[in-house]
Order: sequence, then C-alpha cells, then structure tokens
Amino acid sequence: MSTATKTTSVAAKNDTRLIDSLNLVLADSYALMSLTHLAHWNVEGDQFFGLHKAFEEQYENLFEAVDEIAERVRALDAYAIGGLGTLAKTAGMEEFKSPLAQKDYVAALIVAHEKVITDMTQTRDLAGQLNDLESQDMAIGRLQWHEKTLWMLKSFLKR
Repeated sequence: MSTATKTTSVAAKNDTRLIDSLNLVLADSYALMSLTHLAHWNVEGDQFFGLHKAFEEQYENLFEAVDEIAERVRALDAYAIGGLGTLAKTAGMEEFKSPLAQKDYVAALIVAHEKVITDMTQTRDLAGQLNDLESQDMAIGRLQWHEKTLWMLKSFLKR
C-alpha cells in the first residue's frame, strides 16, 4: 500500500462528514425498509400478489443493506447510529399509515427512494473526494439498486 493511499485512508476515517453521511444513509435505508415492510403487510387489491412479493424482495434487500452500511461505518473506526427514534429522526422521512390504495403505497415509496438516492449520491461523491474507494463502491452498488427499484415502482404507476 502506498503512503498516499494510507494517508487518504486515515483522512477518510477521520472525516466526520463521511461518517455522518454514511449514518444518514443507514437511517434512510432503515426507515425505507420499515415503510416497505408496512406496505408489504397491508397492500390490498387486484395487484396484491405482485406488490406483496415485490415489497418483500425490497425490504429483504434493505435489511441486508443496513447491515452492510453499518459495518462500513465500523470499518472506518466509527460507530453506527441505532435505535428506532434516532434512526427515524435522522432519516426525517415522511411516514404513512395504512390502509392506503396500492398506487399510494407505491407513490410514497417512490418519494422515500428518491430521498435515499439524493443522500446516497452525496455519500458516493464525498467518499470519492476522500479517495475512500470502498465506501464509494458500496454507495455505487446501493445507488444502482435504488435506481432500478425506483424505475420499477414508477413503471407500476403508468397505466
């Protein structure tokens, strides 16, 4: 490992902006997971089976993602945030209550994914500036998944 890489790695570990940004996307992802699970439990109507299965796949992916993001924070010698209140407050994501029409669940999840994409893009860019390629790579992978999911959700609303 070169000296420049070691120095940059130390800089990334010591930059609270990156830790804060990772903790924000951790909170976003946890909040989105919870909302997606709520939609999975309560969706009804003619598209029930398709949406129920899609929401399940999405919240399972998000469950794995929150662990990956939290472990990245720990790999940077920092601490992941936790607790439902702390995660909800940090994410600042609008919650919805059931029951909702199918299209309203989808529309609400679209808004939530867009927030995650905005915050994850900032995390990716900051990780790139700090030459933290591991955090940047993780953010890129998460962005690809969120963008694909967003496309699918938006496609559902087109009729």
